[in-house]
Amino acid sequence: MRTTRVLITLVTGLAAVTTMTAPAAPAAPADGRKVPAAKALANAPESTYFSTAEVAPGATVGAPAIGDNKEHGDLWPSCWSDDDHVYSAYGDGVGFADTWHDIGVARISGMPGNLNGTQKAVGDEVGRIWGDPAQYYRKPTGMVCVNGDLYLAVQDLKRGTLDHAPSATIVKSTDKGETWTSDKTSPMFSDEKFTTVMFLDHGKDNAGSPDGYVYAYGMDHNWRDTFDPDPDPTDLYLARVPANSIQDRSTWRFYAGDSGGRPQWTSSLDRRVPVLHDDRRIYQNVGTPGRVRDLSRISQGGVVHNKPLDRYIYTSWTEYTFEFYEAPTPWGPWKHFTPKDFGGYPWTHTKHGGYATTIPSKYISADGKSMWLQSNVCPCGGGYAPGDFWAYTYSLRKLSLTPAVPTTPDNTPDATRNLAREDGTVPVERATHFGTAVHNDGDKAQNEDDWNDERKTTSWWGYTWPREYRVNRVAYTTGTMFGDGGWFSDAPRIQVRRNGVWTDVTGQSVTPSYPTSPAAGTNRTYVFDFDTASGDGVRITGGSGGTQTFTSIAELEAYYR
Repeated sequence: MRTTRVLITLVTGLAAVTTMTAPAAPAAPADGRKVPAAKALANAPESTYFSTAEVAPGATVGAPAIGDNKEHGDLWPSCWSDDDHVYSAYGDGVGFADTWHDIGVARISGMPGNLNGTQKAVGDEVGRIWGDPAQYYRKPTGMVCVNGDLYLAVQDLKRGTLDHAPSATIVKSTDKGETWTSDKTSPMFSDEKFTTVMFLDHGKDNAGSPDGYVYAYGMDHNWRDTFDPDPDPTDLYLARVPANSIQDRSTWRFYAGDSGGRPQWTSSLDRRVPVLHDDRRIYQNVGTPGRVRDLSRISQGGVVHNKPLDRYIYTSWTEYTFEFYEAPTPWGPWKHFTPKDFGGYPWTHTKHGGYATTIPSKYISADGKSMWLQSNVCPCGGGYAPGDFWAYTYSLRKLSLTPAVPTTPDNTPDATRNLAREDGTVPVERATHFGTAVHNDGDKAQNEDDWNDERKTTSWWGYTWPREYRVNRVAYTTGTMFGDGGWFSDAPRIQVRRNGVWTDVTGQSVTPSYPTSPAAGTNRTYVFDFDTASGDGVRITGGSGGTQTFTSIAELEAYYR
């Protein structure tokens, strides 16, 4: 019997901060000067930069709760200050005190596994609400540290529906978050334009900025309309500002395209163009009536410069997935990759997605391949027992990325060497129902499946590697056959990945013959032999079976014999 399926909807908001010294004025066209016309952006292509991308199925560490109230808050944009602490802002919680506020600021000390939070300013001490307080509250969306000062982007967000973010401004602290100042007469951004601001994390005190500027990404309207997907964001914009004038709106310049590969900048919001466009939708057809569906991939998260890899990483998300993008420069070109589809509810303590995804630069390893991803799950997000909403706080999970490098396969024929167990192997799948990648643990008498309440056409199970291997045999052991799915609906195919492209193998045969029905059986092994191929990934793929369109697995072995 499968775990009971539960319908729950995520609801939340976000925040921002920035500061540092820079050139007196940006080299940008003034109003009235012609900016070269920008070509319309196509959807971001799929990335081939990383050979493996692995993220933990749930949060594993965080800043511990103080007292019994574990509903600390969400969003938690952050920056790494010159005093070596991380400063972060939260929404909709108690932070590290005992009183709820719509916004608050905290200091996070230590490293993952030994983090401690200290409460700073809250509520009106941080900034004002521009609209009617009965209709709007404050949400943090981005944060940056520069020259020892803290900057935080704060927006008005519509209460309840979260479907409007009409205003945003930047507040500043010169005493590590104790007090904040800003222009209280008018917001810096209004009319739903660039009102979700996320500062680019260029490392400790913004020291990694290549030109001294502070960079900020922005979206129009709200960060994510959970209830009505129609205005979901599909464009990400970029601005830069001298580090000594972050609160001076007149010094902000917005990306306006490029000329001969050189970025162009304009002071006019109306003449800006997106650096990233992605209007593709996911989870368009879900089974449960009223469940969130048809989601865009662009959302409020964070952008960090991974200095060891010299790569910019934008961490976005949907209700059910993490949607990441990478680029060689702040303005792109951006390419997309999905490290995890968390599938349908229920979520559990060890398997859950999350929102407000960021990678604090302080927690990136010296080689850039290992880092900690911050994301939240609010009490309405499901999966936790009552009183155990510890992911509704500053919560971290491990993320590992391996850049693709050319290699020559050197494995020799060995019918006993299971390539699924090689060092660095990362399991990949369409989705996980229970959250654990079990298909290379050697146990052929178990079940995982990719049921996710989505009417999907295709399923796959496989592996990616940090190097190429030769392979010519795959042994697939099924999981459990349920009355509504668990099998491939058409003859499954073996594919090998090379140069980022998954391609069907040639000369494929299978023993015994695979029945495209429940007759495939529970915990039954099918051996696929094919012409020798080489690549840095292998998978079995095919149509998703049953009325609930899902497949199951116990084990997937790969050999070069």
